[in-house]
Amino acid sequence: MSEITLGRYLFERLKQLDVNTVFGLPGDFNLSLLDKIYDVEGMRWAGNANELNAAYAADGYSRIKRLGCLITTFGVGELSALNGVGGAYAEHVGLIHVVGVPSISSQAKQLLLHHTLGNGDFTVFHRMSNNISHTSAFISDINSAPGELDRCIRDAYVYQRPVYIGLPANLVDLTVPASLLDTPIDLSLKPNDPEAEQEVIDHVLNLVSQAKNPVILVDACCSRHDCKQEARRLVEITQFPVYTTPMGKGTIDEGGISGELVDNDPNLIKKMSAKLNGEHSVASRFGGVYVGTLSTPQVKEAVESADLILSLGALLSDFNTGSFSYSYRTKNVIEFHSDYTKIRQATFPGVQMKECLNHLLRRIAEACTNYVPQPVPKTKLVNTPASRDSRLTQEWLWTRVSSWFKEGDIIITETGTSAFGIVQSKFPNNTVGISQVLWGSIGFTVGATLGAVMAAEEIDPNKRVILFVGDGSLQLTVQEISTMVKWNTNPYLFVLNNDGYTIERLIHGENASYNDIQPWDNLGLLPLFNAKNYETVRVSTIGEAEDLFTSKAFAKNDKIRMVEVMLPRMDASRNLVLQAQYSAQANAEN
Repeated sequence: MSEITLGRYLFERLKQLDVNTVFGLPGDFNLSLLDKIYDVEGMRWAGNANELNAAYAADGYSRIKRLGCLITTFGVGELSALNGVGGAYAEHVGLIHVVGVPSISSQAKQLLLHHTLGNGDFTVFHRMSNNISHTSAFISDINSAPGELDRCIRDAYVYQRPVYIGLPANLVDLTVPASLLDTPIDLSLKPNDPEAEQEVIDHVLNLVSQAKNPVILVDACCSRHDCKQEARRLVEITQFPVYTTPMGKGTIDEGGISGELVDNDPNLIKKMSAKLNGEHSVASRFGGVYVGTLSTPQVKEAVESADLILSLGALLSDFNTGSFSYSYRTKNVIEFHSDYTKIRQATFPGVQMKECLNHLLRRIAEACTNYVPQPVPKTKLVNTPASRDSRLTQEWLWTRVSSWFKEGDIIITETGTSAFGIVQSKFPNNTVGISQVLWGSIGFTVGATLGAVMAAEEIDPNKRVILFVGDGSLQLTVQEISTMVKWNTNPYLFVLNNDGYTIERLIHGENASYNDIQPWDNLGLLPLFNAKNYETVRVSTIGEAEDLFTSKAFAKNDKIRMVEVMLPRMDASRNLVLQAQYSAQANAEN
């Protein structure tokens, strides 16, 4: 074909970047555009329950595939999605938000159309989205449209932020040259300024050569901006101890023992531990999760006593830092960010993390000749002995579940008890962690699980996607389980039932009715949504949970599963209890 429709052009471009699933809802201003999805082989329309969930799903998909796409209709649809888009912006997630808008002639005539504010202003919602978009395009000309689409797609991919595209209903059926698709979108980063980068590398090498007790601290943007391999190589070459933040968990190998390999055999555990944590492996240098004063004593001491800190992709939010309780004793802190580098008090704008690290890796070994690696103390996962009929607790759960996880898992934890509890777990190597620590929108993970499981199954149908969500959070976005069922996906849905909003109770209002929820028959949800191949189970004792985690059948993701975990009402991990105290104090002071 010499010509293709503009709508098909958009989806062909997405397909070129391995975006095979599009999320959203139909509306009269985007229906013609949605028709074009089916013109592209291998593309599918997820069809979500509502626009907010669709935005969460596109976010989850992007965290696995680096780019997600959301399509809504003008006004009512796009505004419903903006909370999810705002979260993607805050947390550096590449997302394309395409809005089907009224035709150009309708806009020119300022017609009193449905879904408008009734004032003839068709750009008002675009202007709203500009505040949470890296860039945007409100397309009005077919000739420039392909270039505008390419520009927005590139920016979403490269800068890992949402972009907004307003696409008039009358343009999607107009044609553009198909040959435009022959030229791939340029996804390369703008080169660093050579002089500025050389100055950065010289400073870094000088500080590294003098360091006796350095550490590497890996945070979320290291993963978001595609620097996981650079982080791994940095640890391998330098052999510096490496720590993560809560948001960075899963970015670097932790050396946890995969549940599928352990099978409760002590000899096998020892053998696999030696293999995964070999003398020069990345996992052997992993020390734990640093959360300021919420860290374990040995992690806190190791990081805060370092004489040099190499920080990769930091996002220093309150929940990511233990309410800003970082307490470095050294001023020798080097921060690598996606678009700048900071050394002590000096900032180098435009010296981007990925390119700078790649150049640094070629030379850093020479600066480490005097460094003598010492064994990195390991945080021991110890469960207090308890009888099988003892009631489940958060402390027991987050420790025990570590040995059920297996390499390649995608583990998603909801804001609240789950996001704080998972810090106490240990991931097997090559595990992906998803937790919306900065934006913290309750209910995010249910939609994100849909996106993640659809992305995961496109990569490998055997890859497990595991959700931990509270009973209260589940009620905000539960409809998206219906979409999981529709597409025959097989995630694990662990519902932590502690009778309401425990994180809020810990912060304020332990017995306040606004922290209560209407109890649901959670195990009735899968049959309610017409699931055919499913399993439901409720566990309330240690023995029941042990039986689950040692079951070989349960370990295989061959059906969608919901596990309701019954917990005491005020039970929470140590991290969450302390964080809640800090948050309550900060709220009172401010």
